[in-house]
Amino acid sequence: MSRPLTWSDGERRRFVDDGVLIRRGLVHGNVLSRARDLVGGWLIEAYDPARLTDYTERSFAPELEEHPDLLALYHRSGLEELAEDLLRCSWVAPVTRAQIQIRLPHGAEQPVKRMHVDGVSCPHLQPSDLRTFSFIIGVVLDGSATADAGALHYVPGGHHRMARYFATDWVLGQPAQTPDDIDAQNGTAFIAKSGDVIVMHHLVPHRVGINTSSTPRVMAYFRIQNAQHHELALDALSNPWLEYPALADLARLGTA
Repeated sequence: MSRPLTWSDGERRRFVDDGVLIRRGLVHGNVLSRARDLVGGWLIEAYDPARLTDYTERSFAPELEEHPDLLALYHRSGLEELAEDLLRCSWVAPVTRAQIQIRLPHGAEQPVKRMHVDGVSCPHLQPSDLRTFSFIIGVVLDGSATADAGALHYVPGGHHRMARYFATDWVLGQPAQTPDDIDAQNGTAFIAKSGDVIVMHHLVPHRVGINTSSTPRVMAYFRIQNAQHHELALDALSNPWLEYPALADLARLGTA
């Protein structure tokens, strides 16, 4: 039996500092190809252009979000073990659905997502609704490995700035998602190819731009929650390590 995947001490330190971890080529073989073919088939046969805005704000291929071939990306690739390792000393809520995001090729007229954190002041939610989580895992299924191909852009270390913003300049229900200094940033592009994985703290601000390549950029996302997240969600916005007891001491040492 193979040993479960874990994060190294250096990766843990990087997650505390940057809020982001990347594993290249983690998902491969049949697990990757079946998920890629499933979403590719949906894009050809079931995609409805009239629903593009709804897809972009919520999820493409919503009827497939619980499909075994998509969930296998998490449960059969080692990602489940890595998620549990990052939240060790806490229970992880079961992951039962995937979100698919596609940036259409050739500069398609698709809504552009500005810098934001997920589940806070979203245009498709009531202002007082919180749909947050502990961290997100993204798996690249298809697309060009260039910055202008609909790549995710994130702000390394931005979770520290966002925690201060939520603690001092934000109230539940206001429309602004990020402070002006974060909103003005372009961010670091996740330049990646099929099978690469990004793990990102919920508070890391991010955006997605236009895909000027000839290939759709297809990502599968899994939102990971500490099992007590619903009780901790509001406080966790201003305390990045509230849900990470194994990393809290490391974060305090870094601050000191």
